[in-house]
Amino acid sequence: MFEARLTMATTSADNGLPRETAGGPPSAGRDGGDGGGEWSWFAPGEGERSAARSSRPDPDPGSGPTPAPAPVTGRRPESGSEPDFPANPGYGKLDPSHDVALIRRTLDEIEPISQAVTSYFYALLFVRHPELRALFPAAMDAQRDRLFRALLTAARLIDDSRVLVEYLSHLGRGHRKYGTRPEHYPAVGECLIDALTRYAVNSWDEQTEAAWVRAYTAISQVMIDAAAEDERHAPAWWHAEVVSHEMRTSDIAVITVRPDHPYPFRAGQYASVETPWWPKVWRNYSLACAPRPDGLLVFHVKAVPAGWVSTALVHRARPGDVLRLGSPAGTMTVNHSSDNGLLCLGGSTGIAPIKALVEDVVGHGRARPVEVFYGARSDQDLYDLESLRELELRHRWLTVRPVVEGPADGLVGRLPDAVRQCGPWHSYDGYLSGPPGMIRSGVEALVGSGIPAHRIRHDSLDGQAAARG
Repeated sequence: MFEARLTMATTSADNGLPRETAGGPPSAGRDGGDGGGEWSWFAPGEGERSAARSSRPDPDPGSGPTPAPAPVTGRRPESGSEPDFPANPGYGKLDPSHDVALIRRTLDEIEPISQAVTSYFYALLFVRHPELRALFPAAMDAQRDRLFRALLTAARLIDDSRVLVEYLSHLGRGHRKYGTRPEHYPAVGECLIDALTRYAVNSWDEQTEAAWVRAYTAISQVMIDAAAEDERHAPAWWHAEVVSHEMRTSDIAVITVRPDHPYPFRAGQYASVETPWWPKVWRNYSLACAPRPDGLLVFHVKAVPAGWVSTALVHRARPGDVLRLGSPAGTMTVNHSSDNGLLCLGGSTGIAPIKALVEDVVGHGRARPVEVFYGARSDQDLYDLESLRELELRHRWLTVRPVVEGPADGLVGRLPDAVRQCGPWHSYDGYLSGPPGMIRSGVEALVGSGIPAHRIRHDSLDGQAAARG
């Protein structure tokens, strides 16, 4: 029955692949936040970001992989054009001005009972399509909150087609690492509609069902198209061997890996990581280096309570172990055409992408002022300060200021307060990475110190608040 409603979800072009679509990835949460989880079209951990912002060659066996340019992200719509969503036979095309109100009304009704709705959805999916259970990890507990948040995200974006396409395209590309295929989408949509039909008893009617079918048709086709386009240029994942594992504190490790093929990232981006001990469980971690001639990648990982992946990486991983990496993502990158300085705030392991940005400025060879505020609870937690000090000694344009909450040799107090004290920062662009609370207060501090909001880049707050570990 429902498959007939979702025929567009598996439409293919003449070459057997779905048609191309526009869109590039909005940024996402990282550093211990859940990497989008399973079926992360429901999960904003990997794909949800501040929406207002922005070939696999065989390597020389003896040389190791070499850095590649930024990953192909698909075609974006031409300036001034709007994405064209597919129609569903019998239901027509998505009508944001009409459908968004019906969809949001449904979400408002089910929000108080969201756990029951999601439990019923998964029960339907696994009973009707048991073959799909293999795409999910053994434990499903953390999935439920992400599901409803993603539905809310999709509802918020339905009336902003350009941003919606970017958001969904990123999710579609990321789903390749889970083994998601076009034929899986109708099954998911069928169970979603049936779960909503059961629980949205007051708002559900024929018009509402039609609106959800149109929305899901558009959502699934954009994701399918983006995955097909990405498949032409990149693998679904990379194998990466651990070559170095250094404990910096009792719960923080600096891990260096060698991918089996060139990994096409930019400084400031992040990667989703899967360990051999927790199959199908992915977590996002920032890359702590700019692209290097030897192709090695560096991650800073902090073990968090009940954190499956982080605990395994910190306390179990050793040289010789092989991880899997998803495609690089994120837009917290340096604009090298700008003459503005860089004001960087890194809290705890949030210093990882900040260090990568500094290395990126070094690599481009054009001196511009870079101010780094490195926050931690104590001097002992400034685990990467020594290497940043070495960079500071070699480059006069770089200033590193450690900020700790307790007694220390440097600045004492909260990171945002220290930034305010040293301002104003009118001629700088802002970059922030760290815990969600630090990001919120840090953005306020930067705006109050003279940096316009459109010149501030940071990780997704929702992504960071997702299940960690």
